[in-house]
Amino acid sequence: MISPSPQTAAFLNVETSATGRRWVGPDAEALRLAEAMAQVTRLPQALCVTLVRRGVAPEAVAAYMAPALRDLLPDPLTLKDMGLAATRFLAALKARQRIAIFADYDVDGGASAALLLVWLRDMGHKATLYIPDRIDEGYGPNVPAMQSLARDHDLIVCVDCGTLSHEPIAAASGADVVVLDHHLGGETLPPALAVVNPNRQDESGDLAHLCAASVVFLMLVEANRQLRAENVTGPDLMAMLDLVALATVADVAPLIGVNRALVRQGLKVMARRDRVGLRALADVARMDQAPNTYALGFLLGPRVNAGGRIGQADLGARLLATDNPAEAAAMAERLDMLNTERRDIEAAVRAAALAQAEERGIDGPLVWAAGAGWHPGVVGIVAARLKEATGRPAVVIGLEDGLGKGSGRSVAGVDLGAAIHRLTTEGLLLRGGGHKMAAGLTVAEDQIPAAMARLGELLARQGAGSGGPADLRLDGLLMPSAATPALIEKIEAAGPFGAGNPAPRFAFADQQVTARRVGESHLRISFGDGLGSKIDGIAFGAFDGPLGPMLESPGHARFHLAGRLELNTFGGRTKVQLRLEDAARAEK
Repeated sequence: MISPSPQTAAFLNVETSATGRRWVGPDAEALRLAEAMAQVTRLPQALCVTLVRRGVAPEAVAAYMAPALRDLLPDPLTLKDMGLAATRFLAALKARQRIAIFADYDVDGGASAALLLVWLRDMGHKATLYIPDRIDEGYGPNVPAMQSLARDHDLIVCVDCGTLSHEPIAAASGADVVVLDHHLGGETLPPALAVVNPNRQDESGDLAHLCAASVVFLMLVEANRQLRAENVTGPDLMAMLDLVALATVADVAPLIGVNRALVRQGLKVMARRDRVGLRALADVARMDQAPNTYALGFLLGPRVNAGGRIGQADLGARLLATDNPAEAAAMAERLDMLNTERRDIEAAVRAAALAQAEERGIDGPLVWAAGAGWHPGVVGIVAARLKEATGRPAVVIGLEDGLGKGSGRSVAGVDLGAAIHRLTTEGLLLRGGGHKMAAGLTVAEDQIPAAMARLGELLARQGAGSGGPADLRLDGLLMPSAATPALIEKIEAAGPFGAGNPAPRFAFADQQVTARRVGESHLRISFGDGLGSKIDGIAFGAFDGPLGPMLESPGHARFHLAGRLELNTFGGRTKVQLRLEDAARAEK
């Protein structure tokens, strides 16, 4: 990976942009390597800079641009307990035993459960779905639920949860328990028959980037392999990759290695619109073009999540698993309505949390807020918004009856899940767990100040809050006339882009801008360099910060603009659009 030299001059001389960042472009070495790659591959240099900055060598370009799942998918048996888990799962199927699936209430948990439900249905077997209520039961297995399930089932499969659930799993007397998870494990494992988790303490960490749905998928790969050894054909797993892709993107798993291949293939499967639940959800979300990572993360994912956040916990999983079009349409409409309600609740909590955090101070290693009556279903989203607004890890806690239930989001390079786990072992939290970028916690209300102070100390040791806004990394400079649909299609072939593999970001220098506000906080612009070509752009949430006010009434000023290019299809026409992220006044 090539990094810019700290001595490199600011790109376009932008030392402090509208959002307070220094612009940093590719250094001379990256540009030299990109030019050489362009000569060899005949790809646009704008794309080659992106590939070089991701550490792709010229001889590896073809494989990178077309990642093959058969080459990147790991052997499932590299994960501890995988063989045991798959064998027990198949034994339950063959003996027609009663199987229960205990899943988390988010997209990853819902998709993981749907994978198992669909696979079993294709094999002529039906399983019980159990998803805990976020408010009444909280995250993960609990003793009453596991005792109840164990009385009526022979096998309980916990997906996207269970790694830290020692007591609840021990309470499942009379049933075998298999855990398929990805959350950070503790020093000891719960008393389950099998715990398959790439983030177990005794795993290598090579597959730590997998979400739970990918772990479930690998278990089904191993199950199918064991069936083939008995001359039995298992369900078509490639057709299930739309669920894996949705979970990977919605859980903000990094799009690197096998994750990138899983999402790339899953998007192709989703584009066929074969899964009735996802088809119904896409229709209510008014998706009018082929699915991409934006659609998964911002259109479909939030709607699947809405049931677990403020409505019926199992609604999202049931939608993803159903094969009944009428049932799917009704559930999709319900989730769409819940998502609208969720946005309203979120807006109120976000305003209160931001005001509280600003009053407390947002210059430290941790930004946090806590409030009575804040809905547990939106604290995670609000934490993400605080993180985005401050560039620091954030925790938001809802209070009720002397207890705080909260959620946190982290920034790159700061492992929030490990810090939360440390607080739990130190006794400052009643419960806590998660992964590097996101975590959940339960804390006594009178312990919150001490717990947050300690969390801030732990995060500061990892570098959180040590500087101002991060530099804005740019992949190059483009003229509006060069930003063509053909170029963007070539760049998108290097995707899918998302967490851990961001879409390339380009700058447009010295542009004349016209702008208008859209809704309460968004900004639409049109810009050009005076040579004929113009590009439209949009900046979501621009008026939540300084970007919107700067560009809303530009007068005669000209601006350098920075953002990510995308194709916008409307009314049968495809146009280039800039997803605007930053701007700076051009020097006169």
